Amino acid sequence: MNENDQLIIVEKYITKEKILEYANASGDFNPIHINNDFAQKSQFGQVIAHGMMIAASISEMMTINFKNDWIKSGKLKLKFKSPVFDKEKIIVSGEINKIKILENGKEITSSVQVKKESGEIVITGNASVIQNIN
Repeated sequence: MNENDQLIIVEKYITKEKILEYANASGDFNPIHINNDFAQKSQFGQVIAHGMMIAASISEMMTINFKNDWIKSGKLKLKFKSPVFDKEKIIVSGEINKIKILENGKEITSSVQVKKESGEIVITGNASVIQNIN
């Protein structure tokens, strides 16, 4: 991999069922995520996906691109911009910005983002990973 290379993209549809599965797995039952009546009265007007559920898609993309190196050394710094609703498709992408050579490997820093199919930005940020020389 080289600077300016694009990372392998992850695309997925977000559904109420997936949001509920995430609530059960995470223990986060905030009514904005699971209660239609509550959510309709909120600023969003409907149930929204958990921010960390959407952020996990970035980690999924990084794992596809960097395998165990991401799992062992991955770091994220993110800014949450917009909510994701039921029946929306998200596209997770990234670009390598910098490769720093280390004594026993290299540190790769990438810009990452999640956007909706409409083009609306959901999350932006940076990810870094240490690739060890084998």
